[in-house]
Amino acid sequence: MPDVISLGVGEPDFDTPPQVVEAGIAALRAGRTHYTSNYGTLELRRELAAHLERRYGVGYDPATEIVITVGASEAVAVACAAIIDPGDEVLLHDPSYVAYVPGIVFAGGVPVHIPTRHEDAWELDPAAVEAAITPRTKALFLGYPCNPTGAVLDPARLRALAEIAERHDLLVISDEIYDRLVYGGRRHEAFSALPGMRDRTILLGGFSKAYAMTGWRVGWACAPRDLLEGILKIHQYEIMSAPTIAQDAALAALRTAEPDVERMVAEYDRRRRTFTEGLRRIGLPVADPLGAFYAFPRVSGTGLTSETFAERLLFEQQVAVVPGDAFGPSGAGHVRCSLATSHAKLVTALERIERFLGSLG
Repeated sequence: MPDVISLGVGEPDFDTPPQVVEAGIAALRAGRTHYTSNYGTLELRRELAAHLERRYGVGYDPATEIVITVGASEAVAVACAAIIDPGDEVLLHDPSYVAYVPGIVFAGGVPVHIPTRHEDAWELDPAAVEAAITPRTKALFLGYPCNPTGAVLDPARLRALAEIAERHDLLVISDEIYDRLVYGGRRHEAFSALPGMRDRTILLGGFSKAYAMTGWRVGWACAPRDLLEGILKIHQYEIMSAPTIAQDAALAALRTAEPDVERMVAEYDRRRRTFTEGLRRIGLPVADPLGAFYAFPRVSGTGLTSETFAERLLFEQQVAVVPGDAFGPSGAGHVRCSLATSHAKLVTALERIERFLGSLG
């Protein structure tokens, strides 16, 4: 379809920083085209351990507590497979990223949706989490900053969730792939850095979002040695090791790309402010997205379902968005708009959405 502005895919529109690309090319030319350790290159694990210690004050042994994965997507899958037994319940905020529920189900687990609300800026309510715990509850799955809502948990809620996990002896899988993309004066805290949480948390992350490296497929899982051993067993039989040249590029990203990350984050923030202000101006309520690069406006006031709204907007005004209920039942009546496109295209998209709303009367 010609002339479509896509606000659909959650992929940075920036290119990978050039010095990171060059590191990958240099690895190819140096013949670094063979397997690495199942854990990943020790050099990358050491650099990542130093990075997490420096930013979040949480320490991991690079030799035994970090595994490099094929993107954070593989990290989600192997973390679920390693800790979930058939019939285990896993508490999960709703809406959430589309791969979380399948990861739980493929491992034999039972996802238990904890609804979040537009009115609460999509933050997870600790009381609702505690109320959902049963004798079969094994783990709490968190994905904050949140795809699709852009929600960020405030420090008080983080600590309340940590206390619940400790009180009920729950494991925690915390996917923090958007950790660098936070705005409005917020600062990300790693869940495993909270008091008492390191020994019960599997911390997941990757290079795709902050470093614009989606196609390189490099992520990680960090966990205490006993948990990581189980993760590694699944990783080594399913994958063997993450791509070697991509690991070398990721190492260069950690060492050299901080200015690039800061530049991209500043631009995402500019887009975020323009787009959310524009949505409110044209009559679509939206909670402030304080993380990631999405807006999740409410469209139920138009009288259309999320799916109908998205389909008609695409065919009538050539703007692509994702129906909110694709991310869970609580997303009904909303759509996800990715801000990973140019500022100019976002402005044009707002004009088209306004025309579409006008056509609805």
